[in-house]
Amino acid sequence: MKLSEIKQHLKKLETIAFQLPDGALVPSHFHVTEVGKIDKHFIDCGGTIRKESVINFQLWEENDYNHRLHPEKLVQIIELSERVLELPDLEIEVEYQGETIGKFGLDFEETHFLLTNKQTDCLAKEKCGIPEAKPKMKLSELQNTSCCTPESGCC
Repeated sequence: MKLSEIKQHLKKLETIAFQLPDGALVPSHFHVTEVGKIDKHFIDCGGTIRKESVINFQLWEENDYNHRLHPEKLVQIIELSERVLELPDLEIEVEYQGETIGKFGLDFEETHFLLTNKQTDCLAKEKCGIPEAKPKMKLSELQNTSCCTPESGCC
């Protein structure tokens, strides 16, 4: 989800809820303690230099049950961050601490935000000798592409 998309969703909500990949909800007394841009400049295992940028939200919770972050307040925080930090409309990555700090993608479903699992991947499979995954197909779905049928006389 991009920064512009979260603002659109927030403007339609009365409360904010984030759901973890296991279905549990982030406690409703969470705070968004950071909004920023993270730039990653790296070299992959194949020797290609790469750059990636994401907008980072950090969710934090404490035993402060008297303060709830309302959608309009988060929109204000995002808009201030856009102006002051000159944030572009990039994909959002969410940090949240469970057992350890996790990094999640962000999606939306009806009335709440979904923290989605992120995966690592080799970015240079062709240079590392990792074969490209072949699509799995059911034999029943394959069409007979043979031009030689019993009636054709070619056999």
